[in-house]
Amino acid sequence: MRVIAILQARMSSTRLSKKVLKPILGKPMLTLQIERLNRARELDNLVVATSEGADDDAIEDLCRTLDVDCFRGSIDDLLDRYYRAAKPWNPEHVVRLTGDCPLTDPRLIDAVIALHQKGEFDYTSNVSPPSWPDGLDVEVMRFACLEKAAKKARLPSEREHITFYFTKRPDEFRLGNLEGERNLTHLRWTVDQAEDFELINEIYEELYPDNPEFTTEDILSLLDARPELSTLNAGVMRNKGHLKSFEADKEFLGKTENP
Repeated sequence: MRVIAILQARMSSTRLSKKVLKPILGKPMLTLQIERLNRARELDNLVVATSEGADDDAIEDLCRTLDVDCFRGSIDDLLDRYYRAAKPWNPEHVVRLTGDCPLTDPRLIDAVIALHQKGEFDYTSNVSPPSWPDGLDVEVMRFACLEKAAKKARLPSEREHITFYFTKRPDEFRLGNLEGERNLTHLRWTVDQAEDFELINEIYEELYPDNPEFTTEDILSLLDARPELSTLNAGVMRNKGHLKSFEADKEFLGKTENP
């Protein structure tokens, strides 16, 4: 059963420019995330999906250095980029990951994939509803469903966020969700702002030198010992980028309803 992961990454982030290649302990942040992803046992392959923009030549160069497959597609139509990145591999299932999550948990990825396959779901995640820290998001979908979404999705939010097409249609798709044992959604481990990067850098400096394979439990133990770290980015809103997409939907619908 072929499962591939598509890791979206770009240099042109509006909130923290070139964040995916910002160095942590002398390594690009994206390199550290790929190190963690390579420990996921249920993934048959990993493809980094970046844009065709000149700024993202650096991402392709890094992938070449790391011997990781790289696909380049639309900078704005992420759904099309994902679909075309996955298609040549003829997978049964596709895992969606984002390049601003350097604390990604390979064991959690394996657990979501296992639930997806056991439940025979069309789409499975750990974010509907969320219970894990922001930054440990995992989404798995059947390739056939990704193909359907790529051909039928029209709203800007569905083209940008890829899996909205599934989550908004529970009557059409079988949806699964892996919930954690406790609610950790107050923790933010993704990188959108400078405050986020400061936290991630602190975590890596504390844990990585002694144990490059540090786990989610190790991070939680560190935060228990140093609770001030979690306050570094406590004021940053979760999924702030969704708001912009919803505004684009309103504009799109207004134009289609009033041509």
